[in-house]
Amino acid sequence: MILKTIKQKDYELLDSGDGKKLERYGSYLLSRPDPEALWKKSLIEEAWGKSDLEFIRSGTKNKWIIKNGVPNNWDISYGNLKFNIKPTSFKHIGLFPEQLSNWKWMTELIRSGERPCLKGAQGKDLKSEPVSVLNLFAYTGGATLACAKAGALVAHVDASKNAVEWARLNAEISGLKDAPIRWLIEDVVLFLKREIKRGRKYDAIIMDPPAFGHGPKDEIWKIEEGFLNLMDLCKQLLSDDPLFILVNGYTAGYSSIVYENNLMDMMKDYKGKIEGGELVIEETGSKRQLPCGIFARWEKI
Repeated sequence: MILKTIKQKDYELLDSGDGKKLERYGSYLLSRPDPEALWKKSLIEEAWGKSDLEFIRSGTKNKWIIKNGVPNNWDISYGNLKFNIKPTSFKHIGLFPEQLSNWKWMTELIRSGERPCLKGAQGKDLKSEPVSVLNLFAYTGGATLACAKAGALVAHVDASKNAVEWARLNAEISGLKDAPIRWLIEDVVLFLKREIKRGRKYDAIIMDPPAFGHGPKDEIWKIEEGFLNLMDLCKQLLSDDPLFILVNGYTAGYSSIVYENNLMDMMKDYKGKIEGGELVIEETGSKRQLPCGIFARWEKI
């Protein structure tokens, strides 16, 4: 299965090739390395030369070349949300546009998900119980904001203080400053273990485990050593009536089938369906598709 992102008002993939990609974020053009772009560019070099920012790798040093007085950061609208775009020393800019299809999928499930109603003294419905969502390795909060805007209660967990602060800024400019989001700067595994002891449950879980990482107290994460345990811990936090699970992957060498197989085992006691595949972005002109990651997801049926 392929989930495709196409041109949006404030974002488009203009070209890719020769190990690079040329994108537009709002009014600015960005040229960045992309190891998946193993083909020739479609546009001439003059078009690439119009980029406002270019990320350069030179030996062990990385840097952005800012050509036209671009500000340090700027806001764009994307997926009915707003994001603060900020070039970082590791080439990311705070948004993964290929996730748009997953945000739409989660939004639809949350809005259509039926939850038990609380009853008053005369048996009248008082209010519906919101869907509770756990977002792990949550970075700058795209999935968190999409779920919160759909009406969910969200626990946003990331080990990076800077990432969580960035996500909170995105929430503020998206009009979600007061949304029911718990902002948690935590090592994911330690947090999950504490949540299990506290007896907390979630209707939906999103995760984007990196290949390697550090917790806030220098806890070490390696996906090949920790992934199976991560899935076991998440299973213990599921509510009796889970709505969805989403696993994203950006680790080279893994297939979406790896994540699908884990979801089959994790969700074997629940009635639902599993699908997985690639996340791609379509170029505006040539319509070529740039692979950007993999995913696997389960949803209640």
